[in-house]
Amino acid sequence: MADSDNPRKMINADPFYGQAERGPLKGMNPPVTIVSMVLVLLSVILGGAYTEYSAQAIGQVRGVLNPFLEWYYVILVAFLLFFMAWLGTGRYKNVRLGGDDEHPEFTFFSWVAMLFAAGTGVGILFWAVAQPILQFQSNPFVEQGMSPEAATVAMRLSFFHWGLNGWAIFSFVALVLAYFAFRHELPLTIRSALFPFLGERFRGGWGHLVDVLAVFGTVFGIATTLGLGVQQMNAGLGQVFGLPSSPALQLAVTVVIMGIATASVVSGVKKGVRVLSEFNFWLSIAVVVFLLLFGPTQYLIGLTIEAGGDYIQNLLALTFHTNVTRDSDWQSEWTVFFWGWWLAWSPFVGMFIARISRGRTFREFVMGVLLVPTLITMVWIGLLGGTALHHELFGAGGIVDAVAKDEAVALFVTVQALDLGLLGTIASVGLIVLIATYLITSANAGTLVINTILAGGDPEPPTVHRIAWGVILALLTSVLLLAGGLETLQSAVITAALPFSLVVMVMIAGLLRALHAERYAARRGQRWEVPHEPWVGTEEMAQAPDTSVSLEPVIETPQKPDAAESATANPEQRG
Repeated sequence: MADSDNPRKMINADPFYGQAERGPLKGMNPPVTIVSMVLVLLSVILGGAYTEYSAQAIGQVRGVLNPFLEWYYVILVAFLLFFMAWLGTGRYKNVRLGGDDEHPEFTFFSWVAMLFAAGTGVGILFWAVAQPILQFQSNPFVEQGMSPEAATVAMRLSFFHWGLNGWAIFSFVALVLAYFAFRHELPLTIRSALFPFLGERFRGGWGHLVDVLAVFGTVFGIATTLGLGVQQMNAGLGQVFGLPSSPALQLAVTVVIMGIATASVVSGVKKGVRVLSEFNFWLSIAVVVFLLLFGPTQYLIGLTIEAGGDYIQNLLALTFHTNVTRDSDWQSEWTVFFWGWWLAWSPFVGMFIARISRGRTFREFVMGVLLVPTLITMVWIGLLGGTALHHELFGAGGIVDAVAKDEAVALFVTVQALDLGLLGTIASVGLIVLIATYLITSANAGTLVINTILAGGDPEPPTVHRIAWGVILALLTSVLLLAGGLETLQSAVITAALPFSLVVMVMIAGLLRALHAERYAARRGQRWEVPHEPWVGTEEMAQAPDTSVSLEPVIETPQKPDAAESATANPEQRG
C-alpha cells in the first residue's frame, strides 16, 4: 500500500494539529490559544481590579460547591484508584505504551526519580510538616487531639492525601495520553482521548473545548502551587534573615522565580533543566539524611512504619468518607482541596509522566506510578512531619502555635526546633534553595506543557508564546496571593478542577472504547489502526462484520509470523 493511501502515514506526516501557518499565532492552535488567553487574562484583570470582591466570589462559589464535591470528588477518585489497579492487573495488563516490540526509553531508577520530582515537589515541601501538625490538633477520626494517638492518625491522614488516591489521578491521565500518543500515534494532548468517539473530528470544536479546560485547570493548578511555594519561601527568608512577611516580598519572589523559569524555557537548554532536577533530588536526599542523623531517629522510623500500616488498614474507609453527618468542615478543607489540586495539576504532570513512560506495559506503568512515589512520599512526610510531632509530644513544643499563625513557617520552625545552631541555619538556607529550585522547575515545565497543548502537541512551541505564558502565570500567581493568600488559592484550584473532572470521565470512556476495539481486532488476528476519517454513520460502518464493536477500526491483517515471533508476541495481541 502506498504511503498516500495509508491512514497512519498520512496522520504522522502532520502530527501537530490545528497550527496556524502565519501571523502572531503561528505554530499555535488559534481557537484554543485565544479562548484560553481570554479566560485566564480575564481572571487576572478581575482579580487585580477587584481583589476583595474576587476573593469573596471564589469563596462563595466554593461554599456552594462543597456539599456536592464532598461526595463527587470522593466517588471519582475512588473509581480511578480501582480502575488503575484493574488496568495494571486485568486483561489489558500487557498492553504496551508504544509498539509491541518497544522497550522502555528510561531505566527504572531514572523513571521513578523523574516521577516523584514532577509529581509533588513544591506541594510536599509545603505540607510535609504543616498537614501533620494541623491534623494533630484536630480531626474527625480521633476524640482527643494533641495526643500520641492523634499523632499516628495525623500521619495516616497525611499519607492518605498524598498517597495512592492522588497518584491514581496522575497515573490515569498519563496512561491515557501515552496510550493514544505512543500506541496510536495521535498528538500528545488531552483531546486525543476523544478520538474513539469522534474520529478525526476530534480536531474540531469538542477537541478545542477539552484542551481549553485542560489549560484552564493546569494554569490555576500551577499558580496555586507557585503561590504556596512563594509563601513558604517568604516564611523561610523571615526565619533565617528576619525579612518581614509581606505582599511586596512575595511579589518580588514571584517575579524572580518566573523570570528565571521563563528564561530557562526560552533558552531551551535541556542540560540545564536536567542538572537542576538532579540537584533537587540530591538535596532532598541530604534533607532526609540530616533528619535521620540529628532528629529523633528511632521515633521517626517507628512512627513512619506504624502510621503506614494504619494507612493501609484504613484506606477503604478514608477513600469513601463523605462527611455525610456534616459535623465538621474537615472534608471540604482537606480532602476536597487535595483532590481538586491533584485534578488541576494532572494535565501537566500527566503529560510529563506520559512523555517519559514510552515502552512500558500497563502493568509496569501502574505498579511504578502508583506504588513507588507513594512509598517515597510516606518516608518524606514520616521524617519531616514526625520530627515536628516528636517535638510537640516530648519536647518544648511551640510548632503548633507557630503553624496556627502561619502555615508556611512549619518546615522552618521544625528545623529550628532541633536547636543545632549554625548547622540548623545552614539547613534552613538549604531548604530555601530547595523550594526555589522546585518552583523554577515546576514553572518551567508547566509553561512548556501549557504551550504544548496550545500548539496541538508540538513539543517545541514558539518562543514568543512561552514568554507570554510565563508572564501570564506570574500575573495570575501574584493576583491570587494579593486576593487573600492560602484560602483563596485553595478555593481557586477546587473551582478550576471541577470542569476538568468532566473531561476525566470522557477520557475513561474513550480509553475503554479504544481498548475494546483493539482487543476485538487482536482476537480476529488483526490489528486496529487509527483511521484517517471518522466512519461513524458511513456505509463502511453499516457493512462492518460485527456491529457489537463500538469503534470501527481500519484493520490491516498482519502476515503470518514465524515461530520466534509468535513466542514473543504480546499476549493481548494473541487474544
